[in-house]
Amino acid sequence: MAPSAPRRHCMVVLNSYPEGEVRVMREAEVLVRHGYEVDVICLRLPGQPARDEYHRVRICRVPMARSLKRVAAVQFIEYLAFFVLAGVTLTYLHFQRRYTSVQVHNLPDFLVFCALVPKLMGVPVVLDLHDLMPEFYAARFGVDNRHWMARLVRLQEKLACRFADHVITVTEHWRQSLNLRHLPAGKCTVLMNLADDQIFNAPKPLGAPPNGAAPEGLRLIYHGALFERYGLDLVVEAVDRLRREIPGLHLTIIGRGPFRDDLAKMVADRGLQAHVALEPFVMIDQLPARIIAADLAVVPYRDDVFTRELLPTKLLEYAALGVPALVAETPAIRAHFDDTMVKFFTPGSAEQLADKLQELHYDRAQLHRLSAGIRKFNERYNWRQQSLAYVQLLEKLTSR
Repeated sequence: MAPSAPRRHCMVVLNSYPEGEVRVMREAEVLVRHGYEVDVICLRLPGQPARDEYHRVRICRVPMARSLKRVAAVQFIEYLAFFVLAGVTLTYLHFQRRYTSVQVHNLPDFLVFCALVPKLMGVPVVLDLHDLMPEFYAARFGVDNRHWMARLVRLQEKLACRFADHVITVTEHWRQSLNLRHLPAGKCTVLMNLADDQIFNAPKPLGAPPNGAAPEGLRLIYHGALFERYGLDLVVEAVDRLRREIPGLHLTIIGRGPFRDDLAKMVADRGLQAHVALEPFVMIDQLPARIIAADLAVVPYRDDVFTRELLPTKLLEYAALGVPALVAETPAIRAHFDDTMVKFFTPGSAEQLADKLQELHYDRAQLHRLSAGIRKFNERYNWRQQSLAYVQLLEKLTSR
């Protein structure tokens, strides 16, 4: 009996790998564990080799780095340049490797068309929507649905979803939005950004409920991308309000992004260097130890057309580690968490955020209850189950 042909899967993402997109890394590595050969076509950061391998995933980096400028014209040119480079690279590699499936991660949605040649040769193409581009565009550039550019963004989303053999997105809210706009229900699957239990597998010890006065300090943590819409300036302002009442109050921010310089200036202008630390990006396998060392995690997102339907990956990682969290009460978060699991505050309110921090500092028994409560999320959702559904989806697509 002849051996079965190898299953070869190629992913395309406009970001660096492995440090750029945790979702891409998580999906690639679960496929490797199920016997796939996986290639990732991505950006090339300064000092990185064009060809590389990480955890048995082959990496092909194109000669392009992302601009820090967030103006629409620059971003569109960047999208087009990567589209061309990725399309040429994918076509070349496909003739060498004969992929059995291709998965393209947005943004942008139209990047999926770089898989035209493999699709014409019968290879199923999956579009993985990390973000809904119409909502992302509206929030980023402040335009409404009637603007001609907004209509163009909706059109390219529709055409991209029609081109793909299957679409994956990250929440049920977004799946329903896609269904209402243009996508048949059976063509879309939800694959949440759940914490990888190969990494986030050692929760914070729960211990006995505290009994007595609150400690002098309160250690806060945030990790991930640094954008203004994620509300980190609100946390810095809250720390500024409370630093005299809670001398040991300390916020650690781990990550990178265009808002980092603004945060650094805010910290310096207010003299908060002893209370706020801006730390560089770290690889995901180093995060759990940093997170569980904190007393409280913060997810301070502002509420806009994009963030209100966003279920933050970082919050799911805090849940996996049993770290209590103070979070903005956006619709998507409220749909998955209740008051026994997290502490909510009104999005955009630094004053209320500070009040909740003060409350939790003095009520350590409540912190303990939240640490126990947030773990309930993992009873309903876990990466082990969802990763199997993801692998089965690819196997179904390639067996047609």
